[in-house]
Amino acid sequence: MKKKRIALFAAAVLAASLLSGCAASGSDSAKEGSTKAAEAESGSEKAEKESGESKEAGSSKDNAGGKESKAEGEEVTIKIAASPSPHAKILEAAKPELEKRGIKLEIKEYNDYVQPNLLTDQGEVDANYFQHEPYLDDFNKEKGTHVVSVGKIHYEPFGIYAGKSKDLKNIPEGAEIAVPNDTTNEARALLLLQDNGIIRLKEGVGLTATKQDIVDNPHNVKILEVEAAQIPRSIDSVDFAAMNGNYAIEAKFKPSDALAQEASDSEAAKTYGNIIAVAEKNKDAAWAKTLVEVLKSKEIKDYINQNFEGGVVPLD
Repeated sequence: MKKKRIALFAAAVLAASLLSGCAASGSDSAKEGSTKAAEAESGSEKAEKESGESKEAGSSKDNAGGKESKAEGEEVTIKIAASPSPHAKILEAAKPELEKRGIKLEIKEYNDYVQPNLLTDQGEVDANYFQHEPYLDDFNKEKGTHVVSVGKIHYEPFGIYAGKSKDLKNIPEGAEIAVPNDTTNEARALLLLQDNGIIRLKEGVGLTATKQDIVDNPHNVKILEVEAAQIPRSIDSVDFAAMNGNYAIEAKFKPSDALAQEASDSEAAKTYGNIIAVAEKNKDAAWAKTLVEVLKSKEIKDYINQNFEGGVVPLD
């Protein structure tokens, strides 16, 4: 009986020992499993974080590169603001060659001299084509914008056109003459009036002239400062109008209709070439260089010479 009790006691001790070992083993396994799970989770988080950083870096790179981040050979779309004529027409003629070079043009037409530069500066459009550099310089100073020229494309001779009166050699006393109201184009108009003996300006004022610089006015003409785009619409209410070539073209005037025009070798002709302008940050963009190259190509020069009857002169 005693031996039986001892055997039962030994069996109980052995069972307890085995149970204790199993519990310890289970605890260790659970602990090991928990550790591995934590490591897996940590690894997953690390991979996710690295992936996120990689995506963010890629996004940042794309944003920094803008249109230039596109793969070589991939088409880019350029939005350009332009006067309807001749600028938008010239751009339309350039579209096929630009598309061959990977540039698709979206042309947005404007009839004023303010919005195109503001939109270019704000990034709403990529470029504009409607103005000359002296006008742009004055605009930047006045508006605080940062728009720059990347190339001169053509020149438009400034002209004096008949309104109610038809002869510059028989100007009525007190005749009204409409001129653009922006600084550079007003000076251009006044210089042309001076070249035709209608007024005389203070010596040396040149391209900064205003009507306050008139020192001799034998016919007592009245200089009416009008927003450039409005001059063609007001020509029937004034005796003469001095206007930019593009607005004369839009108003269906021909160069031969002008009573007087700037000479091809005048200071104005050398200064007032119409330009492609872009935001300063885009001045070295590859698309801007290509745009200018195409617009200065022989094909576009031929198009200009064949379609504008001397009212638009391509520049080298």
